Amino acid sequence: MPATLVLLVPMMIAALVKWIMPIEGMRTACRRIVVWIAERWLDLLVGLLRRCLDTRVEVTGDLDADPSKSYVLLCNHQSWVDVPVLLHVFHGRLPFWRFFLKRGLIWLPLLGPAFWALEYPFVRFPSRETLERYPERRGENLRAARQACDRLRGIPSTVVNFPEGALFTPERHREQRAGFRNLLRPRAGGTALVLAALGDQVEALIDVTIRFPDGPPGFGQFLSNRVEHVEVHVRRVRVPPEMIHGDYENDPEFRRRFQDWLNALWREKDERYSRMRSSDEGLQ
Repeated sequence: MPATLVLLVPMMIAALVKWIMPIEGMRTACRRIVVWIAERWLDLLVGLLRRCLDTRVEVTGDLDADPSKSYVLLCNHQSWVDVPVLLHVFHGRLPFWRFFLKRGLIWLPLLGPAFWALEYPFVRFPSRETLERYPERRGENLRAARQACDRLRGIPSTVVNFPEGALFTPERHREQRAGFRNLLRPRAGGTALVLAALGDQVEALIDVTIRFPDGPPGFGQFLSNRVEHVEVHVRRVRVPPEMIHGDYENDPEFRRRFQDWLNALWREKDERYSRMRSSDEGLQ
């Protein structure tokens, strides 16, 4: 907490200067300062996790990435521990992380101002009924996301997305009847939004599969050093240009093609998860 407060003050000063100054070069410099401060905070956090916890993180696959490029990271969602595991694996290997956040999170103490300073895209997710009543709101998420990503041009970033939209539980899995043995159905809209907003800035998609051999843990288990083993598989996927340049909300044909593409990725991930589990069972 003291480190958070100490680093938050200069971060907010740089963010306010960026907001006030009309000179684009000065704004870009302030953006880099804000990201540098946030990276130092992550250095402290990840260093603390690595020193204090005995969790064995087994990583397989392709970890090759260029920190000077921009990426989209897709991951299945097993537990609230997923994010610290991803930080453990990728901090220092991928450029600074960003999430597309629900607008209400801007009011979180300490974190909300930090998200604002870092220019995380804040988006609303209106219901179908709302869009029918206010059709002018169609496309507002994409416009907001593109504005945020335009400000990041020249600043390498990793946008993290959990397409399942919720933690995996056996109950949710049964209710969905999703056709996947180990995963929930991916929601294509969020991924399409991220790729469309970043556009040609995307170097590649980082496809991550997380598995906890002893079952998904709670965050308290993780912090109390009671998570023994995590398996992480990483692969780098080239994003077809036609999956970037399209209108997911208003073009039914593009929406169908994008859903088919993402579902194919998810079927491969489902099979990979099954192989990870079979390998683990074979050792017993």
